[in-house]
Amino acid sequence: MSVSMAIFFWSLVILAYVVGPVALFWGWVRRVGRATLWTLTSVLSLIGFLLATASAILAIVSVAYARVHFFRYYDPVLMRIFRSGALLSMVGFAFAIGGVWRKNVLRWFAVASVVGTFAFWVLAAAGE
Repeated sequence: MSVSMAIFFWSLVILAYVVGPVALFWGWVRRVGRATLWTLTSVLSLIGFLLATASAILAIVSVAYARVHFFRYYDPVLMRIFRSGALLSMVGFAFAIGGVWRKNVLRWFAVASVVGTFAFWVLAAAGE
């Protein structure tokens, strides 16, 4: 493996297993703990953050399901799970980017969490 590929791989690992979960946890702590104004950018950030949370929940449920159900190589159900998780993250990224233009509680947490969940789905699909 070349050095650039190793750096890319480890960047994805750090995004998927460190940045994503920390951003989701800390974003929920900040969101629940504060009252926010309902502006367009805060709603866009919230939608992006909720989509990242849905993608993370899908990841947790699919990993738990994989422990009790054996997936064949390139199983169609598993491919649909990968596609759904990545799609949730990409749509969440579009909403999260829409919310970064003005200051709000979830502005950077939404972006970091959708990038982390998308990195997880890329790694999961690459491991297939």
